[in-house]
This record gives sequence, C-alpha cells and structure tokens, in this order.
Amino acid sequence: MLIEERILTLFKRNCQHTLTYWSVFFSFGLSIAFLGPTILDLKCQTGSTLQEITWVFFSQQFCLLVGTSVGGVFRKTLLSALTTLFLSTFIISVVFAIIPFCYNVLLLAVAMAVSGLAMGFIDTIANIQLVSIYQKDSAMFLQALHFFIGLGALLSPLIADPFISEHCLGTNSTENASVLLQHFRLSPVIQDTFPHSVPVKEKPNVSYAFWIMALINLPVPIAVLVLMYREKLLPCCINSTPRLLDKDELDMETQASGTKEMNEPVTEGHGNLFSCCMNGNLSRLPVTFLGIHILGGIVLFMSEGIMGVYAGFVYTYAVSPPMSLHAKMAAYLNCVFWAAITAGRLVSIPLSYRIRPVYLLIVNLAGVIVISLLLLVFYTNSVFLFVGTSLLGLFLSSVFPCLLAYTEDILNYTGCATSVLVATAQMGEMSMQVLVGSV
Repeated sequence: MLIEERILTLFKRNCQHTLTYWSVFFSFGLSIAFLGPTILDLKCQTGSTLQEITWVFFSQQFCLLVGTSVGGVFRKTLLSALTTLFLSTFIISVVFAIIPFCYNVLLLAVAMAVSGLAMGFIDTIANIQLVSIYQKDSAMFLQALHFFIGLGALLSPLIADPFISEHCLGTNSTENASVLLQHFRLSPVIQDTFPHSVPVKEKPNVSYAFWIMALINLPVPIAVLVLMYREKLLPCCINSTPRLLDKDELDMETQASGTKEMNEPVTEGHGNLFSCCMNGNLSRLPVTFLGIHILGGIVLFMSEGIMGVYAGFVYTYAVSPPMSLHAKMAAYLNCVFWAAITAGRLVSIPLSYRIRPVYLLIVNLAGVIVISLLLLVFYTNSVFLFVGTSLLGLFLSSVFPCLLAYTEDILNYTGCATSVLVATAQMGEMSMQVLVGSV
C-alpha cells in the first residue's frame, strides 16, 4: 500500500477533526494575502496617506503575533479549542464583510487587528491539535495543513483583482500615475508619495471582492460547528453522553495493556508560549532542549520573513530599475510565487510520507540559499526572475511544516515547540516586512 494501514486507520478515526483543521487554515490564507492588491483602494476608501494605510499591515501582523503567543491557552480542552476556532473563523468572515464600511483608517486598523488576533489563534491551535493527534506521523498532515494556507493565499488576490479600481488617486489620470497605482497595489509602501485622498462617497468595486471572500469563508465556521455537534459539545447536546475522542480511545487502549508510563505528570500550558518559557522545570532541562528551540526559531524567523518580504516587495522590484518590467507583466510574479508555494506544499504531502522531515528540510533550506544567491547574481535577468520566483516558492513552501514535525519529534511532542516556532515565524514575518519597507 502507498500508506501504512496504521496511518490510514488513524486518519479514519480523526477524519473530521483533520479536515476541519485543514479548512480553518484556508481562512488563514484568505486573510493573509488580500491586503497587498487592495491597499490603494483601501487608501482611497479611508482618505488616508500611503504612510498611514501601511499601519494596517502592522496592526494585523502584530495582533497575529499576540494570537500565536497566547493561542495555546484556549486548547486545554477540545471544547475550548473548537470554540476558539469557530469564533476565529467566523470573525474573519465578519471582518471581510465590514471592511467596505471602514471609512476611517483607524477603524480599518482595528478591524485588521481583530482579524490578526483570530488568525493567530487559528495558527497555534490547528498546528498543535494536528501534532497531538498524529505525533510521529504528523509530517504528512502538517504539509496538507499548510497547503490550505497557500490555497487561500492564492485565491484571495485572484478574487480581488477584477474588482480593483483604476481611478482612486485623486490626481490627474496620467500614465505615470497609472503605473504608480499598479506599483503600489501589490506592495506595502512606506513612503508618503501622494497627499491625502478624498474619501469616496460610493462604495468602490473592491467591496464586492471582500463580500465574496466573506461568503467563501463562511462554510469554515459551519464545519467547526458541525464538528462540535458531532462531539456533543454544543449546549443542545449537554445532556447527552459526551463522545470519546478518538485519541482518548487510543490512550485507553494503551493504558489497558498494563503499562504505567502513561502516568507522567502533564505540563500545564502546552502550546502557550509564556507557559513554556516560564515552566518551572526549564532550569533542569538540557542545553540541547533550548538549543533546538533557538535554532528552529532562527530558521523559521528567516524563512517566513523571506516569504512575507518577497511576496510583498517582488512587484516593487520588478517595475523598478534595473528590471523595469511592464506593470501587467510584473503583476504575475505574486501569482507565480503563491502558486509555487501551493504546489510545493501539495507535492510535499506524499514526499513527507516517504522521506524523513529532516532530509526534506535540508533540501529545502539548501534550495532557498542557492536560489536567493542566483537571484542576486542575475538581478537584471527578467526571465530568471520568474524562474527564481517559482523555485524560491517551491523551496520555501514546506520549510515550516517540515521543521515543526522534526522538532516536535525530537522533543517528544511537549507542545511547547509548536508554540515557540509559530510565534518566532510570525516575528520574522512582521519585523522583516517593516525592516525592508523602511529601507
């Protein structure tokens, strides 16, 4: 068989849980990629400067970091974990729906901050829940989980593109302004290039894009609600006998064999970044334990930071000297990058079953380094820019799930590694975007 019977049996027992956790990451992907192509439309909608509107990026990324840091608090029980996922995914749909009515940049920043917090909860809880279910077999399922981020991130700009306005600068409609509009649309610009825009009186066409994304995302919280009903966690099922979790059933079978190894004390706060760092047993842990967390955090800080920066600024580089590509040609770079990430994560699902995560991780990191150097060498070659973008996306795509699965495997699935790595990845994405944008 292509997959071991044991893994298939485990998947069948946790099928609905797994599919639900995968679907919530689709919501995450939708939310993380829509700001770039719609930034100028939102600037005109709020009547703000480009410098002011870029704080919307920061508010989302900062609250995403906060959410990933504290998200583990809400997964101590299945009820709290699923309730948090339901509220988070539903909030994302609500935020999409109300964005067209945010005519003030502060209101928009608050809306995006709430969305970022929900995304952070999703990021930590879904990762930890999958790792706790599949443990040593989690690599393949984590690859699929992160595939859905790429799918949502690829779909989001494709939905927005037909509705983006071409005339919202509040200046003369010159060719240069048109090029600049395309230039800013796909990159978070820091400089204040244009004066305050006049707030639009009517809803721009891009409003329909946000409403479409809200509707597309709506089945996700419904799926979480269905899972809660199946597990008899809803108030209407409170008088019913709670259904045993599949993982609990497996634990009971193991306990029935007479082993006493299951009676180890459970560390409180699994998945909570602060609880992991403040653990009373931390001083008694070996140096290698801390070293693995630090090394893994550095790798994800850089890799996720590169992913966020490249997706945000590759268009800016392409339309600027010495590349100076046509705006429409350069616009395909973002789609190529996200398509490569999505394809890479899809291909990594069967590969992670056949190949150990550490080997995939080494190949991916080597590929990222080589392609980055080649992009620097051939920095004026437009053909290699497209080739390098696709290859960089492929190699970056599975670094996160491979490193997460490998680290948790080394540390015997304490849950702390997941929380620490997710948080450091978000730190990298947030700080490197600000750093590159300010240069």
